[in-house]
Amino acid sequence: MSAVVLHYGELALKGRNRLWFLSALTRSVRASLRGLKVRQVRSLIGRIVVTIDDDSEWPEVRERLACLPGIDNFALATRMSMDLDAIAEAIVRDLPERPVPSFRVRARRADKRFPVPTPEIERRIGARVQAARGWPVDLSNPAFVITVEFLTEDAYYFFERTDGTGGLPIGTGGRTLALLSGGIDSPVAAWRLIRRGCRTDFVHFHSYPILSNTSQEKARELVRLLTRSQLRSRLFLVPFGGIQQQVVVSVPPALRVVIYRRMMLRIAEALAKTTGAQALVTGDAVGQVASQTIENLAVVGSVASLPLLRPLVGMDKEEITRDAQRIGTYAVSIIPDEDCCTLFTPRYPSTRASAEAVEAAERALDVSGLVDAAVATAVGEVAVFPGRPARIAPTVPESL
Repeated sequence: MSAVVLHYGELALKGRNRLWFLSALTRSVRASLRGLKVRQVRSLIGRIVVTIDDDSEWPEVRERLACLPGIDNFALATRMSMDLDAIAEAIVRDLPERPVPSFRVRARRADKRFPVPTPEIERRIGARVQAARGWPVDLSNPAFVITVEFLTEDAYYFFERTDGTGGLPIGTGGRTLALLSGGIDSPVAAWRLIRRGCRTDFVHFHSYPILSNTSQEKARELVRLLTRSQLRSRLFLVPFGGIQQQVVVSVPPALRVVIYRRMMLRIAEALAKTTGAQALVTGDAVGQVASQTIENLAVVGSVASLPLLRPLVGMDKEEITRDAQRIGTYAVSIIPDEDCCTLFTPRYPSTRASAEAVEAAERALDVSGLVDAAVATAVGEVAVFPGRPARIAPTVPESL
């Protein structure tokens, strides 16, 4: 019978809290595989074992588990009774027909009550494989690895592993609210927090109907992709064009971008307080654009009373792009669109705005009124995986 053997890395170091983290991971595995032919999900001595009824569903199982935080690696395995000769015979039967330049057997006895020592298990199975196929043994750098794991009641063997996302299980790291543009950076920033166990909601600022609704559709698709990693997400769509128009008529051009971003943070923080988010997340990286100099980051961030997390702050564009490609958001992020960041942007924005100058410019605006109006007109949506996105109300109820 086939099973998927999941290994977790960081969870094993959690000491007295390990069972709590493991329980959260087991629940998220069950939820992620909902709708598939999965018979059982069990936690067994340093592993989670998923019993599946239909091997044809393995590609979908693999795709879902690869997105799920907390999993270091996993493999499609064959379950056997604790009979070493029968295991060796089954392994020889299932070996690939292609030539293999070298191999080794790697055995693990999670339950030491199995009487055969680990080196003897490896030697006996390796001898059977070598006799059947003639492959040379290489213990240091084998081209092919046969893994056998002995648990309490059953043994499992497999030939290939799939890398997981790593990190910590869903919901173990608190709640955050990420400012989501349609670009490459902010989805990666959000994913990095999701990977640390933070359940992350999203806010996207748009300028519809001044501009097209393309940026909103991109935001929805990005949230849909990221929801595969946390199974449920909330997205707030906030009209921002009217605020930009008021800034344009009241604020000197060089300071407009900094003030746009300060307004966004204020609105995001107001929304965060309705969702219970404990921190805000942005995709800022030092020096990437004019608003992301150290001076401007400090002036922008000073309006937030919640912690402001910038997980990409020391990364360059190539590193961020590689992460975006890894998590599948890159292809969506590079679709051309018209977002609020391109509307009413001055030709020469300030790269070193002073707090005094910015605060003086903001006195021409009804800041609190603009924030309240933006929150009142926000549209909330929920994305669920497995499942479909659901649009909620045209305002933001506290229960969203």
